[in-house]
Amino acid sequence: MPVTTETYQKGRTSILVWSTIGFTLMFAVWLMFGVLGIPIRDEFGLTDVQLSWITAVAVLNGAIWRLPAGLAADRFGGKRVFVAMLAVTAIPAYLVSTATSFTVLLFYAFLVGFAGNSFSVGIAWVSAWYPQNRQGFALGVFGAGNVGASVTKFIGPALIAIVPAAGLLGGFIPGGWRFVPFLYMVLLVAMAILTWAFTPHREIKPGGGRSLPSLLRPLKQSRVWRFSLYYVVVFGAYVALAAWLPKYYVDVYDMPLSQAALLTALFIFPASLLRPVGGYVSDRIGARRVMYACFTIMLIASGILMMPYGYIVLDLPDGTTNEVLPWSVGTTLFTLLVFLMGCAMGIGKAAVYKHIPEYFPHDVGAVGGLVGSLGALGGFFLPPMFAYATAWTGLPQMTFFVVFVVTAIAMIWMHITVVSILHKASPELANKFEHSHDASVADEAPFTDQHDLTQTGARS
Repeated sequence: MPVTTETYQKGRTSILVWSTIGFTLMFAVWLMFGVLGIPIRDEFGLTDVQLSWITAVAVLNGAIWRLPAGLAADRFGGKRVFVAMLAVTAIPAYLVSTATSFTVLLFYAFLVGFAGNSFSVGIAWVSAWYPQNRQGFALGVFGAGNVGASVTKFIGPALIAIVPAAGLLGGFIPGGWRFVPFLYMVLLVAMAILTWAFTPHREIKPGGGRSLPSLLRPLKQSRVWRFSLYYVVVFGAYVALAAWLPKYYVDVYDMPLSQAALLTALFIFPASLLRPVGGYVSDRIGARRVMYACFTIMLIASGILMMPYGYIVLDLPDGTTNEVLPWSVGTTLFTLLVFLMGCAMGIGKAAVYKHIPEYFPHDVGAVGGLVGSLGALGGFFLPPMFAYATAWTGLPQMTFFVVFVVTAIAMIWMHITVVSILHKASPELANKFEHSHDASVADEAPFTDQHDLTQTGARS
């Protein structure tokens, strides 16, 4: 039974606020190993590949349940599912603080990664309460909770330094890096209580009463899988880099962990806080144009960062040699390029999710869950790919070669799709590359295929 307009408007702001705060906390829990990984590596004597798998398994569990979680939010209501996830995740957060070996920690890291699935639940919950012409902005605000990835970057090193390794209250509260997951356990329980108390108890259930096959039917469409690849680039790569950059700064630029964490935050903040901007711009000019711009910026930045450091040696006629065209990326240039990638990712994440409620207004949970799941799986596969590419070549810059290749594949697929749609809409212009009066007139005509194109170019 639909809610009244008055109730709808009264409740949606509180839902957006509390779901965003809760998602920020859950995201911090999900990616906490990006900073904790350094002291964990030192304590357990891990290799870089072993360390990458701790981050990867957490990301994996934060991806594989996004589709079922989104379906559950559509069927049973976003509030119930979101609050339950906050409470349940508190258990493995505590267990992480008790780990005594690499194997046990790997298992607990997998369990605590469940926090990442909160994204598809929040997306379904928020979109159910907002009209279509404001969904891009609302979902962008909620998605800004990605900034939670920087929470551990800021508080982690300080807490590790301040809280003694022996802990507090006779060891009841663990110390060192273990204090951080213990603190998150307390905050998750508190957030579950506050979210339940301060958001409307009335639920909007777009999937209520529908069969499971009906809810899953939209997943047969190829555009869902195309959107998923886009999300691998703008979100999966973001998750991977948010966890990988502290180690990159420490190993390549010989920085202390605290400074590496702060510089990583310069990547995380725009990649998170610009998401509402991406939603607003996508509402105004269309998601396709936004995606083209974001992919282009990412290709340029990663293309520069992936270039190996070195110089060309010239053998001169007199038997001497001369070194010319030296190339390396200093800390300032590196941080600037990574910052630009973060900006592109933050805006691009909102643009991807702008598509979903437009094409699938009654299936945001299922479609958003699958897109989010596959995108997050990118965050699972990419850190080990970074580690193996670096190990095979001996070049840490291969991290960004991996990002470049994935981005190029997504942009090529998107462009081929766009060109195909344009040819179907105007077949008489296919293979006509030269300027003509007729072509100019055709270019100015509005699109008419309402399933694949809009006047704003928002759909792709």
